[in-house]
Amino acid sequence: MIHLPVAVADLAGALDLARTLARSLTSTPQVDVAGITVSEEDAQHVHHWVFCDRIMPDRRRCARQADHDEACSPVDDP
Repeated sequence: MIHLPVAVADLAGALDLARTLARSLTSTPQVDVAGITVSEEDAQHVHHWVFCDRIMPDRRRCARQADHDEACSPVDDP
């Protein structure tokens, strides 16, 4: 587990930054991109999921943003 403190204006900014960092690290096998969460410094027990991570019928994980409205997909279309 690595905690990486960052300064962002709000939750949306933190989620955007986390998605950007995750995408840049997808080729690193030690990083479990599906398990990335963000939390406030003073409320580290409250986690906000970055990616959906639902398991789809073909056993792949959904790569879309958490709480998305579209159908799950193994690729997060921008």
